Amino acid sequence: MTVPDGDALAVAGVTKSFGGVHAIADVSFTVRAGSLTALIGPNGAGKSTMFNLLTNLYVADHGTISYFGRDLAGMRSDKIARLGLIRTFQTARVFAGMTVLENVLAGAHIGMHASLWEDALRLPRAAREERGVRERARHLIELLGLAAVVEEPAISLPLGLQKLLEIARALMASPRVLLLDEPAAGLNDTETLRLAELLAAINAAGVTMVVVEHNMSLVMSISQDIVVLDAGRVIARGTPAEVQADERVIEAYVGRAADAAGAP
Repeated sequence: MTVPDGDALAVAGVTKSFGGVHAIADVSFTVRAGSLTALIGPNGAGKSTMFNLLTNLYVADHGTISYFGRDLAGMRSDKIARLGLIRTFQTARVFAGMTVLENVLAGAHIGMHASLWEDALRLPRAAREERGVRERARHLIELLGLAAVVEEPAISLPLGLQKLLEIARALMASPRVLLLDEPAAGLNDTETLRLAELLAAINAAGVTMVVVEHNMSLVMSISQDIVVLDAGRVIARGTPAEVQADERVIEAYVGRAADAAGAP
């Protein structure tokens, strides 16, 4: 896959308030096309809110968000997804009445070309497309280590496997930019190492990625760029080494931990 030069995402002066409280306050940052960027910060820093703004689930009060130079203001979330900006959620969202395979197949619907009539009449193009989609789904299921549960109800999987299922479904949509919200939540150490390898491979294949994650070992091992939020503001950005050495980042994390330890 060829990745264009420049910025995949550009956030400029974005603010979002809820009930007078700034969840995101004058935030600006860019995501380089082809990069794997981590968005980190203490609990309540505004990371998931930022993802919701990037995909227009929330509408910004001020500021602009552009995707490969295209302003996303006023665009429906489904149209944004069709442009290739795909996300997962902090809490895994699976279709409860469907199997693992059916959940993964659902991710392909935005890229299907055969018409409803072609599909209903089982015309050649629809049949070819369905075969190709099923082959791709099974390949992703194998890649993510879900082959043993392919016919199991998705809702029966433990949280960690549901998160992997959600990634497989997102990949079925052929993302140009993939936003992953806490992909390692619920995974054990072995599964997290496998996830790190998978994310690096996806990025190497040309998919721009933005990852919200609390597992700092994972973040530091896979990221090229890091943006740090605290209380809805960007307090640092840079390479993993630069961010780890930043006094503002240390204070944000250590200070929060100290406050929590001293709480009654």
